[in-house]
This record gives sequence, C-alpha cells and structure tokens, in this order.
Amino acid sequence: MINKRLLIKNLLAHNDESSFYDKKRQLNLHSREGKAKFLKHICALSNSNPTNSSYIVVGVEDHDNEIVGDDFFDDSRIQNLVNAYLENPPKIQYENVPFPNLPKDKVVGLVTIKAKSKTSHFKKGIHTIPANTVFIRRGSNTVPTEEEIEKNYQNTETVIGIENNSRNSIGYTLDGVIDFMNFRHKDMAPKYKVFKELFVICWAGVPKKSRDKTFLSRVDIELINEQIKLFYSAQDVVTITFDEDSFTIIEYVPLGLNDKTSFYPLEKQTIYFHDNGYYKIDREILFQPPEFNRKMLFHIYNSNISLLNKLQKGLSLTEREQKDLENLPSTFMICCLNGFEEAKQKLIDAKPLLKPFTSVYLSFKEALRILRKMKYDVQ
Repeated sequence: MINKRLLIKNLLAHNDESSFYDKKRQLNLHSREGKAKFLKHICALSNSNPTNSSYIVVGVEDHDNEIVGDDFFDDSRIQNLVNAYLENPPKIQYENVPFPNLPKDKVVGLVTIKAKSKTSHFKKGIHTIPANTVFIRRGSNTVPTEEEIEKNYQNTETVIGIENNSRNSIGYTLDGVIDFMNFRHKDMAPKYKVFKELFVICWAGVPKKSRDKTFLSRVDIELINEQIKLFYSAQDVVTITFDEDSFTIIEYVPLGLNDKTSFYPLEKQTIYFHDNGYYKIDREILFQPPEFNRKMLFHIYNSNISLLNKLQKGLSLTEREQKDLENLPSTFMICCLNGFEEAKQKLIDAKPLLKPFTSVYLSFKEALRILRKMKYDVQ
C-alpha cells in the first residue's frame, strides 16, 4: 500500500520534471484551454510510459518545488473528460493528499496515469489541438510527434523504485491517526474505524440538526493508510454509516432561495474493503434538483447580473445587495439547474469579482464543485 504523501515527496526529490511525472501550480478545467493543456499532458505521459504508472503533482511551485497546495478536488468524473477526447485513453485517478504545513482546506493533488501499451491520441480537437494529434514527453517537455512511437522501458525500474520507497508502514499509519485525532481536529470529536485489520479511516465534523435529522458539517474524512482525503467541505453536510466491510458517505447540499435549511442528497460514496488488502470506491449521484417558479428565477437571475455589473464598475452595494451577493453563487447554481443555460458560464466569469469576498468566494467554489458532479462539461 503506497503512502501518497511520501510518494509525492519522492517524486519531487527526483530532480526536475521528467518523462514520467509533471507538476502544476493548479489545474484549470473550467475553460477549453485549461482542459486542452491537461489532456495534452495525460496523452504524453501515457505514451511515454507504456509499462509503468506516471504522475502529475498539483499544488507545487514550478521553480522551487515549494508545496503550496490547491483546493480539494473531488471530481471522480475527470475520467469522462479523458475518455471524451482521447482514443485509447489511459485509466487515471485523482487523489487529494494533505500535508502538515498546509491550511486544512488545501491539499496537494496527485493524478495517477496507469500504464497502457496502446498509443493515445486526440480523437477530436479541442482549443488549438487538432484531431489525431499524438503527444509524447521528451525530458520535461510535452511535444507533438508524427513519428511512430516505440515502447519505452527506460522509466520502469526508476518508477518501481520510487513506488517501493513510498510504501506505507505501521509508523506512518499511527502518526497519521495521532495527528488527525489529537491535533488537527481535537475540537471536533474525531473518530476512527479499522477495517479488515489493515485500513484506518478517520473522520471529524460538527453535528448539525435540521428538521429532525442530524448531519455533520465542516467534515474531513481521510484514509490514513494512503494519506488521502476522501471528503472535505466547509459548507456541505454529510451523513456517515459503516459496517465491518464498508464505509458510506452521503453528501447533502443546502439549497434554497432565501435560506439554506433545505438539504438535498447529492452523492453517495461507498468504500468497500476486501480481505486481500484492496479497496474499491463506488459513487452514485442521488441529486434531483428542486424546481422553482421560473418567473421568480428570471428576476433573481437578472438581479445577479446587475450585482456583477455594479462590482465590475467598482460601485458600492446596498445592505440588501450585500446579502444578495452572499447568495449569488447558490442562486446562480439553482438557475443553472433549472434550465438557465448561461448561468454556469456567468458564474465562472464572475470569479475575479467574487474572490475579494471570502465567504462568497467559498460559496462560489462549492457551487462549481456541485455542478461538476452533476455533469462534467466536456464541450
């Protein structure tokens, strides 16, 4: 079992970027350009490593390897993006890895690209990349090629060595449990559960009662053995259930036009643990968006546009407008879920205007996270 935090450290210690790993300050999958850059690197790393895994580390400064972290990113459907654009797509996995020096809302992202012998290429164009383009890695550079790609075995021994040096130990597991329970979440009644005498899950949250049902808010859940966050949210709430073989998280999203006391089930995530030392994560979207009066939504949508126009012009907001601004990300999301096709892009474009308002910007990130879960935009 690989300790992902240790794996990231070992990758970063391996000189500079190479033909088996890349590093990024952050991923931008909201734009076609950002998606194209991400897909280009996935294609190149897959083609350059047909017999070993390759990696992308997210949340690291390029010039000095400083670990600065990035937002928790839980879009398991990122594979859909790869499948939509690449022929012979590799299997990829995105994991969120906490580091002690980072704020609790920041993690380092680890993209694992599984070995695949067949050559990947773009089956359709995106941004400036035309269809049928093939990318490879030459050192730390990702470049297009028209030459036939020969199988490359030179990285296999190196990567196996890095992975073997990143194996978990009892010491790492105990340190992780103690850190989670006694330091990071000592004020939130943290709990842990051992599965199959091998896997340890720790979780913490603040009980929150709404309409005779108790949820957990400000939730943090980690699989300690691999040092990965399974769930993190400063706003949404969850329920947690488990037995001897599985651990289930149901995430709820607060949605309302005038309040946030109505909770709708969003996604069910179940981790199944097996006696042979493996685990499997199943995810199921449960969300059925609430329907609101369309005339009222038109009024709210236009009010949001007016608010953004005032921010764009640097005008001050009234007390009522400041309250409406707090609700803007969630009301834009409700509009989007009720057929307002431009609402999502309007919200994305508003990012620089909302960033100075801490609580509003947090709601902005949560709204986009929910919209990604609903339907990964591969257009």
